Amino acid sequence: MMQVQQQETMAIEEWLANLPKSYNIAESLLTTARSQPLGRTAVTDADGTYSYREVEDLVLRSATALMELGLEPEDRLLLVIGDTILFPALFLGAIRAGIVPIPLNPLLAEEDFRYIIEDSRVKAIVTHAQGVEKIERAAAGCRRVKWIERDNGLRGPGIGARILAASPYQQPIATVADEVAFWLYSSGSTGRPKGVRHLHRNVAVTINCFAQQVLGLTPTDTVFSAAKLFFAYGLGNGLTFPFGVGASVAYLNERPTPDSVIDLLQASHASVFCGVPTLFASLLASPRARELADVGLRICTSAGEALPPEIGRRFEELTGAAIIDGLGSTEMLHIFLANRPGSIRYGSSGVPVPGYDARLIDDEGLEIATSGTIGELVVRGYSAADGYWNQRDKSLATFRGHWTHTGDKYLRDDDGYYYYAGRSDDMMKVSGNWVSPFEVESALIAHPSVLEAAVVPWRDVDDLIKPKAYVVVRSDAEPTDTLVSDLQGFVKQQLAPWKYPRWIEFVEELPKTATGKIQRFKLRES
Repeated sequence: MMQVQQQETMAIEEWLANLPKSYNIAESLLTTARSQPLGRTAVTDADGTYSYREVEDLVLRSATALMELGLEPEDRLLLVIGDTILFPALFLGAIRAGIVPIPLNPLLAEEDFRYIIEDSRVKAIVTHAQGVEKIERAAAGCRRVKWIERDNGLRGPGIGARILAASPYQQPIATVADEVAFWLYSSGSTGRPKGVRHLHRNVAVTINCFAQQVLGLTPTDTVFSAAKLFFAYGLGNGLTFPFGVGASVAYLNERPTPDSVIDLLQASHASVFCGVPTLFASLLASPRARELADVGLRICTSAGEALPPEIGRRFEELTGAAIIDGLGSTEMLHIFLANRPGSIRYGSSGVPVPGYDARLIDDEGLEIATSGTIGELVVRGYSAADGYWNQRDKSLATFRGHWTHTGDKYLRDDDGYYYYAGRSDDMMKVSGNWVSPFEVESALIAHPSVLEAAVVPWRDVDDLIKPKAYVVVRSDAEPTDTLVSDLQGFVKQQLAPWKYPRWIEFVEELPKTATGKIQRFKLRES
């Protein structure tokens, strides 16, 4: 396997070396669009369906509209909008004009917006109409912000009207592959969000390495990503991947509930579905779960959190579509460890994606060569970010030469498959042995009464660390003392005896980030 990975890395290096000196990722994606048959559907959103030719026209008009508003190359533009046709139009239009877009979650708190607006030094903001007052308050006093434009839809007043009235800007701004194309802000689940700067070439690498070589994405596919476009995972799934190969994509501009997801999967006839573990679990628990069997899915992806093996197996049994569970990050733009079609090991994050290398290191920074030993995961690949904006020390701690330090604990088996053990600050030592919260959570989720679970370290009366579980039960289960004993015994049957949760607390829901990651630090502080 090591020799295959080296060959894949060499192939990517050769491919990158052949990229033209002047390279603009938006123009590259439009070149793919122009090669598609006339009338081929590119995007379907709640308001309509758009061919690749129509999307190209909107991108060119968006570039003009942004420049007419006074934006120049290297200016930064905040995009606080949902998953509609305006997202690819503005995102790609900005990049084609040399403007640096920064997508953000519209549901962020006002204080987070204020921090990011000041930190990023944006010149302009496009925000959905319902959130404009919050954005205006957050931007008050920031002299660098020259204008705030409302998103009332493509055909409504505001940015949509400006785009339709603009002429198509034909000539892309000359940029290079190593130039910053856009920023993404990290979720900030353990502190202030960090501005992550990505290059034009980074997008091309993820399309080549993951979309094409792992997913096998082709123009015949229709993609639906429940993860939103303003996240790194969703940006690849719902924009750069389908546009990069000429596939179709369906957008859901509302919260992805089991009902809304099933409805859109059926309406779009999606062949590729990209979700997160909590959503897959909710879909399986839905009264409409059986409808998923008739959607016609070819393949699914999961990221954000490690996928519990029981969820993966049950979903594949129901739909016939395997879930490609993988690990990615905002810093690496997309997934860099993944299972492969035809070689799925549920419970594992798979092996390095073509063009990426991975290692495990100990606390001294030395490589761990033996299998079965937990260490910190570091990754090397050509989609790594250019660094964090204005956070030199954190950049140096994360991006060390060619290697990116993930902060995730993993172990590797004899076949080279990687298994998640938890974040560095989530691991706990019980009776002298390391315990992974994910391992205990996976055991709990396998119980028929459990919908979700989160495990954290907790101190007993002797001030010793033991596992404590927070559990969300299914709608047909009763959270009783009897169920507590049943769950503890169930875990003991699957894992070493010191790993079972000494305490189990039933909760209505688990705290999560906007990307669906469980915020265990909030449970530790409760």
